[in-house]
Amino acid sequence: MKRQTSNGVNVSKAVILAGGKGTRLYPVTKEVPKPLLPVNKKPIINYLVDLFSSHGVGNIAVLINKEFRDDFEWWKRRHYNSPQAPKISFFEETQPLGTFGGLHFLRDWVSDEPFFLTNGDELKDIDLKKMGAFHNKNGTLGTIALVKVPNPQDYGVVLCDSHRVKEFLEKPQNPQSNYINSGLYLLSPEIFEYHPGPKFSMIEKDIFPKLAKEKKLAGFKFRGRWMDCGTWERYERALKEWK
Repeated sequence: MKRQTSNGVNVSKAVILAGGKGTRLYPVTKEVPKPLLPVNKKPIINYLVDLFSSHGVGNIAVLINKEFRDDFEWWKRRHYNSPQAPKISFFEETQPLGTFGGLHFLRDWVSDEPFFLTNGDELKDIDLKKMGAFHNKNGTLGTIALVKVPNPQDYGVVLCDSHRVKEFLEKPQNPQSNYINSGLYLLSPEIFEYHPGPKFSMIEKDIFPKLAKEKKLAGFKFRGRWMDCGTWERYERALKEWK
């Protein structure tokens, strides 16, 4: 039986994408996985785990690069080793599979429940309860959390027709909207019907445009804080501003 959680929809699981090489932060990320880099003495990934657990999502999968298995095991022992801690499971990628390909290994783990999916190098402050209720109300296969930023031309802009996603614009020179993809999604298990198997694929480019065309993708606009830590400039800003 599915568990009704406080987030307004049957969601007890979340996936954190932590298998990327973090090339834009080389050479540091050759030694330390990007999600384990600290912001205010706390690894970036901790903010994500704590966000999920604070909303009743206590079963978390982390997709990792096999070369960093020991680093993530150490991180888990240090930060989430108590009986009250969320249940954290690791799934290894033997080669880079993008933001969607690695989910192939989690199909049985996800089972028949909706689940959250997030990039592992961003800081987010979002009401998952409202996002869950929004997803449940609209009945789409996917919901993207959209955040308003002052510089949308630096990101992927998402255009909506009411609540449905209509179009994606990658780093447009003249943005028609200030809302961008925040890298946080709520997906129904039927999303696996679109999965190409264990090969490189990007959910933003290979899957979402198909769902948008079929009117199966919604955009949830939220007002919480959001910061990308994927470049040195953005990481430095997070160190200064995220409190």
